[in-house]
Amino acid sequence: MIRYADERDMEIVQLCDKYISKQELEQAVHSKRVLVMYQNDCFIGWLRYNLFWDEIPFMNMLFFLESYRGRGNGTQLVAFGEKEMADSGYEMVLTSTLSNEQAQFFYRKNGYVDCGSLLLPGMSLEIIMRKEFT
Repeated sequence: MIRYADERDMEIVQLCDKYISKQELEQAVHSKRVLVMYQNDCFIGWLRYNLFWDEIPFMNMLFFLESYRGRGNGTQLVAFGEKEMADSGYEMVLTSTLSNEQAQFFYRKNGYVDCGSLLLPGMSLEIIMRKEFT
């Protein structure tokens, strides 16, 4: 089951998502920018996004618990999120991944194309990717 996160999910997402403050997570949940996925009533992962330039969805986080990776769950959750974004009137979605991470191959397989990069001191190259909704 995939649905928008609500207050029932705050504790588990906050425990798993170390990249966002509780206050920011609460705002993202309130803004309907966090999707959660459950299997057999068990939390398995989430997708969180924000708006780049206040107008383009940017997926900040797609994460699954270790034992639920590589089973098609990411493809399902991303597709659900993309449909919700398209239905809300957005024309594309952006995301990024480090050049030394495997996620870039997942995104390309799911229709994302490279559209830029960012290089910060001491970090691997960050690949910016986009997918247009048609």
